[in-house]
Order: sequence, then C-alpha cells, then structure tokens
Amino acid sequence: MSVDERLPREFFARPSVEVAPELLGRHLSYGGVTLRLTELEAYAGEIDPGSHAFRGMTPRTQPMFGPAGFTYVYFTYGHHWCVNLVAGEVGTAAAVLVRAGEVVAGHDLVRSRRGPVRERDWARGPGRLGQALAMGREQTGLDFCRPPLGEPIDLVVSAGEPVEAADVRVGPRVGVSGPGGDGARYPWRFWVDGEPSVSAYRPGVVRKRR
Repeated sequence: MSVDERLPREFFARPSVEVAPELLGRHLSYGGVTLRLTELEAYAGEIDPGSHAFRGMTPRTQPMFGPAGFTYVYFTYGHHWCVNLVAGEVGTAAAVLVRAGEVVAGHDLVRSRRGPVRERDWARGPGRLGQALAMGREQTGLDFCRPPLGEPIDLVVSAGEPVEAADVRVGPRVGVSGPGGDGARYPWRFWVDGEPSVSAYRPGVVRKRR
C-alpha cells in the first residue's frame, strides 16, 4: 500500500476500538494541510457512556449513525471544533476522535492559523487540530472514502506509515468523567510513544450539583 493511497471504507467499517490504533501514523489531508496522526480516541455510541450518541440520535449526532467513512465535527468549550471519523456499521454511532497530529505538509497555512506557537503544538489536542485544518460545522458529513469522480476530494485519510504495535500506547480517554471515564473499562485512547505532538493526559472531573 503506497503512502498516498486512500484508506477504503472497509477499513473504517469495523469497531472503533480496532480502527483507532490502526490510524496511528496515517495521513489526514484537508485544504492543503496534511497531518500524520499521532493520537486518537475510540467512542462506541449507545453502549459507551462517554459518547455523544449514548442517549440516542439527535440532529447533532446524526452523522455518527450513518455509514463509516464520513466526518462528525462538533463544537466544544465555546470555541473549539473537534474532528471525528465515523466508524463501525450503520446504526452503531461509532467514531474515532482525532486528538493530535504532526504537520507534514501545509506548514505556512497552519502557521497563519495557529499564530506564534511552537510547531509541536500546532495540532496538539483536538481543538488545536481542528483550527490547524480550518474545519468547522460545514465540514460535518464529508465522505472521505468516496471515489475521486474526476474532481478533488476535500478530505482524505491515506495510508501514511502505520505505527508498529510496540510503539503504540494505550490508556483512558482524556477529560471523560463518570462511567465512560473508567480507564479499566474504556482504555480507548491510543497514541505514539514518545511523540511530542501528543496531548497531555487530563482525567475527567465529575461535577457536583450545588
């Protein structure tokens, strides 16, 4: 498989916990920027308390209930857009959150979007990554597995250079509280060992009612 070959829909049409670690080292390209994926988290829909889709379909989460190979982009913390790649079978609402990446192409574009920060921080964390790619609500529902059809594809996930299993680290997801944040039950965060672009771990905090 060549480094610029798009990953097929069949790659994503599997449980998110299988897809996520195998995305490490792959390339995600959009609008002139290419990232080498270095950190991802798996979410499993209605069986996963940490998922937006845990309580069923809403207008916002509808893309996750469709076929694999589409984007789900959501707004969080008042100003961040987070990019997810829909996985699994239709109706499962499985998705992989793209948490971090290393910029390998489009450096000038990312520099103009991210400002005077260190290069390792350009896409270090899902909000920064969304800003680096200039993705927002309009990019929800993009089919990144469709055939070219004689025109450029906006979003592509390509083969890149898969990471060896010995270099993959596994742990609890970042900032997920409650049952979905139980690392023993949901060790669904995957990252490249020693990679500087990987975000810092932050446990979830259960907020008490006043």
